[in-house]
Amino acid sequence: MDDKKSKQRRKAQANAKGPRNHAKPPAAKQPGAKSRAANPNAAKTPAFKQPGAKPSATKPSAAKRPGANACSSHPNEGGSRGGRNRAPRTEAARCEPRRHPFCPVEHACGACQLLSVPYERQLADKQATMIELFSDVAGEAAVMHPIIGMDEPFFYRNKVVSPYAPGRRIKPRATGNAGAKNAKGAASRDGRRVSKQAPTHEILCGMYAAGSHRIIASDSCFIENKTAKKIILAIKDLMPAYRIEPYREDANTGFLRHAIVRVGHTSGEVLVTLVTNGRQFPGSKGLVRDLVKRCPEITSIVQNVNTRQTNVILGTDELRLYGPGFILDKLCNLSFRISSQSFYQVNSAQTEVLYRRAIELAHLSGKETVIDAYCGTGTIGLVAAKGIDGKSCAAHVIGVDETPSAIRDARANAMHNGIENATFVADDAGSFMRKLAQGEAPLPKSTSADSAITDQGAGDQHGTVVLMDPPRSGASEDFLDALVALAPDRVVYISCNPQTQARDVAYMVKRGYAVEAMQPVDMFPHTEHIENIVVCCNHA
Repeated sequence: MDDKKSKQRRKAQANAKGPRNHAKPPAAKQPGAKSRAANPNAAKTPAFKQPGAKPSATKPSAAKRPGANACSSHPNEGGSRGGRNRAPRTEAARCEPRRHPFCPVEHACGACQLLSVPYERQLADKQATMIELFSDVAGEAAVMHPIIGMDEPFFYRNKVVSPYAPGRRIKPRATGNAGAKNAKGAASRDGRRVSKQAPTHEILCGMYAAGSHRIIASDSCFIENKTAKKIILAIKDLMPAYRIEPYREDANTGFLRHAIVRVGHTSGEVLVTLVTNGRQFPGSKGLVRDLVKRCPEITSIVQNVNTRQTNVILGTDELRLYGPGFILDKLCNLSFRISSQSFYQVNSAQTEVLYRRAIELAHLSGKETVIDAYCGTGTIGLVAAKGIDGKSCAAHVIGVDETPSAIRDARANAMHNGIENATFVADDAGSFMRKLAQGEAPLPKSTSADSAITDQGAGDQHGTVVLMDPPRSGASEDFLDALVALAPDRVVYISCNPQTQARDVAYMVKRGYAVEAMQPVDMFPHTEHIENIVVCCNHA
């Protein structure tokens, strides 16, 4: 009886103290509170006009994650892997329910900073970021177009890069009964033969954790092309059979460093690049045979040799192992040859949207000369030369890039598409435009009598348009000075880093240009990256 009374007393005391899990109840929502994404115009009153349309994208058809109403913190809030030039996540956005399948490595990986945020809110946040960022440099006449999102914002990356590295140590596999050591292996304690060539560590592949070189292994990814991901995993599975050691970065040992898979958006062709820590590749024929057998979508495989102890993925020496060594893909009705070294946007669907809007905002009539600065392999310049759907074309395009290999690819792409009103020059873009402004540049002969720039020199620059898509660091002051000296009628500035773009646009505005229009494009859904087009007109 005493034992029974003591148990009841202890139970009563425990109930009085409350549950052991002292979790705080969720805070009540403040009445009238709104996030910046819910009302982008409330963040900061913009100086420029906004069309009435909302951010354009359909609702992604994805399953709601069970129990997703609980708001959880994200390890990358306040600073993403790509820097601070991104759309911040609002508190309301972080607390909204998921509308996609759950990613088990979302927090560890950090590549998709906004995966838990509903896509409509991602677009609203990015639009609000652009409004706030450019409000000080855009005048009242400037038009802010609504951000263009994706109808299906998943599995869009048609270029997938994965490192290979050794993981935790594993026990060698026993291959059968044998009583003593022999040439093929050594006897284990229980008498079974163990191969000397058996892998000693598991093989890791996947994405790097944010701000580190620690690999987060994953079998699937919501933003990577499914075919490319399948090939990455097939390579990992075949490595032990061909005694291919993954690369150990700290010791510069091992053989396979990376695999890069490119998938043609329209063609479906697949290029696999195996980056190796040496030229000799024993068993390459067998590996290629088995890989193509497992993944028949593959149309070409190349070996890229990189023996340097560096963070740079690709080396300069390459060998073709299977197929032609490149793939073909279509963009804006043009065909482009893509090799392992070619720069090609990883989201082809949105790249076409981006290029079409840039050409439309350039207001080409067929009489302008277009200078494609930082032209790379000439993609957008060739689109301007050909025109969009037979309209909005340039009289002549001059593409300029300081990388000779990119210029060779640009010329080959022009020839491949039968485009004759485009010329490509290997030179620094700023230096070339300065020489052009001074009439010193060796200009190509235009195929159109209406071209604004003639063979004799820069002449009258009215009707000249500059397309520029600089690296993330933006344009140099020397380039901007050369641009102002050339004084084109219109500048169409495409950027993957709106922070440096805003800095450069402010520089141009102080020297006689005015912002005419802006067009954000969501090139990388579920991440904080924003691609933006700014059109500046010369009012001098």
